[in-house]
Amino acid sequence: MIFRMPGFLYWFFRNRETGAITVAQAPNLVLWIVIVGSVLIWAWRPAGHLGAALEIVVRTAIFVWAIDEVWRGVNPWRRCLGAGVLGYELAAML
Repeated sequence: MIFRMPGFLYWFFRNRETGAITVAQAPNLVLWIVIVGSVLIWAWRPAGHLGAALEIVVRTAIFVWAIDEVWRGVNPWRRCLGAGVLGYELAAML
């Protein structure tokens, strides 16, 4: 039996470049910076200037990733994901 996705979901998750359904992708360089920096903050808990610098790098990278997803996401799902992360990060700053 072949499952047929409803029209809206197909439109929402269809990759505009390949036509395949895309929910998640392999991390790009910016997201790897976020992942590695977050793991370092969590595991190492650096204090002082080094901790502050690492936090700035991670926050800047997540903003860059989110803006990139909003701007160049392969489907509406990825663009909404970027917008959600961007909104969360902006709210967390305030």
